[in-house]
Amino acid sequence: MPRVSQLYFKAATLFLIIGIGMGLQMSISGSHDVIGAHAHANLLGWVTSALFGTYFALNREKAVHRLALVQFGIYTLGVAIMVPSLYLLLRGNAGALPFVAASSFITFAGVLLFAFVVFTPVRSEQMPGAPMELSR
Repeated sequence: MPRVSQLYFKAATLFLIIGIGMGLQMSISGSHDVIGAHAHANLLGWVTSALFGTYFALNREKAVHRLALVQFGIYTLGVAIMVPSLYLLLRGNAGALPFVAASSFITFAGVLLFAFVVFTPVRSEQMPGAPMELSR
């Protein structure tokens, strides 16, 4: 499995643990005021990261490029800042708002980079060890 896929699955697992932890905290306390942070941890952190990791595992020719690791770093940084800052904001800490806003843009930049990776065709000369196409 490509390194970027492994990194995505490790990050996804950490986000899942955090999301479940928030869910347990809400359930135990009976207060669901941080449901938005819980949802972001699970959907952007766990689900989307796992899907990105799966994409790169299935498209190894794209996973080996430096851009894949850059995209991972930007996206994961955004979500890693967004989830706790959103949690704090929803708990009434208005000072967290600039962090929520900035991390939202960072996360969006990571998504745009992923879209660029997906829509950029791979040229066969970029793929080390790729089989040559057979002419018909």
